[in-house]
Formats: sequence, C-alpha cells, structure tokens
Amino acid sequence: MTVTAIVGANWGDEGKGKMTDVLAAKSSYVVRYQGGSNAGHTIINEYGKFGLHMLPSGVFYPHVTNVIGTGTALDVNVLVSEREALLSRGVPEPKLAISDRAQVVLPIHRLLDELEEERLGARSFGSTKQGIAPFYADKYAKLGVQVADLYDEERLRRRLQQMLEAKNVLLTHLYGHQPLTPEDLMPELLEQGEKIRPFVCDTAQMLNEAYRKGEGILLEGQLGALRDPDHGIYPFSTSSSTLAGFAPVGAGLPPYAISQVVAVVKAYSSCVGAGPFVTELAGEEAEELRRRGGDAGEYGVLTGRPRRVGWFDAVATRYGCMIQGATEIALTNLDVLGYLDQIPVCIGYQLADGTVTDQFPVSAKLDEAKPVLQHHKGWKCDITGIRSFEELPEAAKRYIEIIEVTARVKVKYVSVGPKRDQLITRNL
Repeated sequence: MTVTAIVGANWGDEGKGKMTDVLAAKSSYVVRYQGGSNAGHTIINEYGKFGLHMLPSGVFYPHVTNVIGTGTALDVNVLVSEREALLSRGVPEPKLAISDRAQVVLPIHRLLDELEEERLGARSFGSTKQGIAPFYADKYAKLGVQVADLYDEERLRRRLQQMLEAKNVLLTHLYGHQPLTPEDLMPELLEQGEKIRPFVCDTAQMLNEAYRKGEGILLEGQLGALRDPDHGIYPFSTSSSTLAGFAPVGAGLPPYAISQVVAVVKAYSSCVGAGPFVTELAGEEAEELRRRGGDAGEYGVLTGRPRRVGWFDAVATRYGCMIQGATEIALTNLDVLGYLDQIPVCIGYQLADGTVTDQFPVSAKLDEAKPVLQHHKGWKCDITGIRSFEELPEAAKRYIEIIEVTARVKVKYVSVGPKRDQLITRNL
C-alpha cells in the first residue's frame, strides 16, 4: 500500500471529501494534517448526506483509523458534536486518534476572529470566523495550547496567562471588549480534555509504524493550492499550508513517504471567500451554473454562502497541480456541464498592461487580469449513469483531454455525480 495525499488544485471546494471517502475504502488510516473547522467536506453515502468540518473523511468505514494530525487546528467542540451527530444517524462508532501535540482552537481565537472581521468591515478577508487565523498566529508566536496541556491544570493556567497578557491589550484598547482571565477559559478547556481523552495518543509514532508495515494511509488536505499562504492568492489565503509538501509535516511522517498526490480539480471553477478570481461569472449565467453545480447547488458547506463560480481555469489549475506536485487528477462535477452547447475554458490571462500570459501571476497582477477564453463543443446529455471512460460522449472525452493537456497531469478519476458510486476510474 502507499501513502497518498489528496489535495485541492484551486481555491478549495473541488470535491476532496468524496474522493477521500472513495479511496478510504482501501486504506487503513485517513489523516487531517492542516486547517481546522473553517471548511467542509460533503459526503453522500448509504447513511445520508454529511458535511464534515473537523472529522477526517474516513469516518464512515469501521476499519479506518481517522487521525487528527499534529498540524491540525483542533476545534474540540466541533469534533465532539460531529461525532455525536454521526452516531445519532446510525453511523458505526468511528475509530479516532488525536495527536497529543496538536494545538487547540480556544474560545478567544473565535472571539478575536469575529471582532477583527467586524472591525475590517468591507476590507475583510472573508473569514469563516472559526478562529483559524488567530489560532495559527498564536501557534507560531509560541503562545498556543497543545492537547497534552489540557491534562496539566497548572501548566494550562500558565499558558493561558502568557497568552492573555497581550490579548487583553487588543481586547480592551482595539476592540473595546472586556479583558479575560485564565479562569474564564479553564473550565471549558478542562472539560474538553476529558471528552477527547480516550482518543489522545502519539499519532506520529502510530503512523510511522503503519508506514513501515506498508499499510495504506490517506493524507486529507483542506482548501486548495491557491489558498496557500506562500504560493496562493495572498493575503486572501488560509493560515496553514494547503500543499501536499506540508502533509508529511502535519501528519508526522518522513518527507519521502508520499508516493501519490491526487489533485482534485473541478470541471469548472468555484470558490468561497474573497480574493481575485479571474474567470468569475455574474448574473444569470453564474446563477444557472451555481444552481446546477455541487450536489445541491454551489453553496459553502460551513457558511451556506453562495459560491463564486466561473469557467475552468487552465492557468490556475496548471499552477496548482505544479505546486502540489500532482501525480494524477481526480476530475469532479463533469456531469454539471451537460447543459451547455459550448463550454468556455480559460487558457490565458490578459494583464493590465495588455500582455497575455499562461503563467499564474502574483496577487498584485491578478486584480485587473481578464480571462482569455476558448470555446469547446458540449455533449448536451446526462452522463450521471456512465461508469466507464469509453462510454462517455466524444465531446466529454475531448474536454477531459483538454484538461490533461493544459494541466500537464493525467486524469485518473472522473466523478459524474455526488454519490460514492458515480465515479469512473481509468487505467493509466
């Protein structure tokens, strides 16, 4: 078996949850290695439709151990409520392991996130207000709280006191909020520690032993390459690396462990949140694609916000696949485009100075960029019942070929609907 990273090639919302759910069937471990509850993965199976924000997407398989890796922003309340929701809907008790070195999203992180978005107003970055940016800021400022700290009351109090010394200055003088004390936070955190105690362990040791035994491990990414703080559309990015290169760090595996990188690519473009989006549509054209897209329309799993939608962006996808180190593509939502006579594809950007490029530029040049479009014949039929590449209409095959050529990566999986079995797997 192999270690496989499943990551997004674009802005997120590509359909990684379904692909993780499908590939988890033949895996022993599914690992969240970065991000927190600020995005969601939609999964549809025999138990119903689920939106997961904190739990790994392998929780529907009793044989899979689902791991909250060290690089994850652990929101204990979300994790506990999601687990309880699964059990209440008849899903068998999932195997769960939480890194004792993972850090905890604190109530003050959510509070600061909300207050800052409110302060910024129209200048906000489209935060989901789950506390992720303040969490990672504290992590790298060495002010965070690890899971292990929840079981040492005196140490926890000291950690909170150190954090609050600076935070209270912000709360009172910038936001006009009452200051907090460690005692304001301690009871909830100690209670959270008890709720997750049965699942806490050294997950890096566990995963390395599994790797040495050759067991299958899936590393599940959150969001997409263009939300990476180093290589994405900064500052409209998330606060942790969304790249496969970070996956072994966040999971605790050696850097050479990953043998496959599945870049999930949507057959058109979509994103939730602010920032440059060159192929974005507006008006009725956008609304029709949004209404037909996803499994019940293109709306954020966590926020419910209408996703911004646009045509397939070959420039952004080629760049995303490159920095992800994609070895293969999982193409999702191909069925959605069956209503179109002609399907536009963005093959280049016209920049503010009039030049045209097929390379993804820095954020400073994206704001005024306009898409250069090619139009390709549509297939004008329902393909949701097709299960082999050979059965696809020629126009659909041609569209897949265009994506392969422009992304420079082969398409191994083609999703033709939201359900687990609506998938074509190609032998490459």
